[in-house]
Amino acid sequence: MSYLYQHGTLGALMSDLMDGTEKIGELGAYGDFGLGTLSGSNGEVIILDNVMYHANEKGEIHTLTGQEWTPYAAVTNFKAEQVLEQEEKQTSQEIAEQLLERISRNLFAAIKISGTFSFMHVRVSPKQKKPYPKFVEAARNQPEFSEEKVKGTIVGFFTPELFQGAASAGFHLHFISDDRKFGGHVLDYQLEEGTIEWAELEEFRQHFPIHDPAYLAREIDLEEVVKDIAEAE
Repeated sequence: MSYLYQHGTLGALMSDLMDGTEKIGELGAYGDFGLGTLSGSNGEVIILDNVMYHANEKGEIHTLTGQEWTPYAAVTNFKAEQVLEQEEKQTSQEIAEQLLERISRNLFAAIKISGTFSFMHVRVSPKQKKPYPKFVEAARNQPEFSEEKVKGTIVGFFTPELFQGAASAGFHLHFISDDRKFGGHVLDYQLEEGTIEWAELEEFRQHFPIHDPAYLAREIDLEEVVKDIAEAE
């Protein structure tokens, strides 16, 4: 049975709950493909073929040991159900429209897009220190990076509107280049040629940071969270 396993929630991260509450390596027991961030909302995690990569605010890519702590990450065991071979240039918007014609808007889906990209535009969340700001405030000053004619893979998920707050409704995508020198949270791209793969998922398994006093005590303002996700993502 296919499922998305998620530790923490994006809504909590948006509400400045940025302390790591699970070792990122623990998620390897539940999936070989996914994304997330590290403690302090430090950078972007890309999980591909069971290897965990980290893009930091300087634009550098490192392989994680698994001992690092995460406040928010999501994984699945990726097995494509549908595949599209793309031989003509397509924008990110055109690809999103193609996918939305083929997947249910009421299911989570894992999305993998690999090939040559005419351009790739990403951002990387800068590491925050206590007292943590709201995520949206940090995102207003996040570094952005771009590459042209880059080969690599987009890793991510589609989340139904019903689960906005648990995750980011719509497409949440991270990128890692084939040479493992460039990556981050995807803002925009154009696919020159490549392969689009996806799988709809039967279950959503939400793991909560039950031993974190700050999370247990916080009253999260859902309306504020939804507004902040729309700006930050």
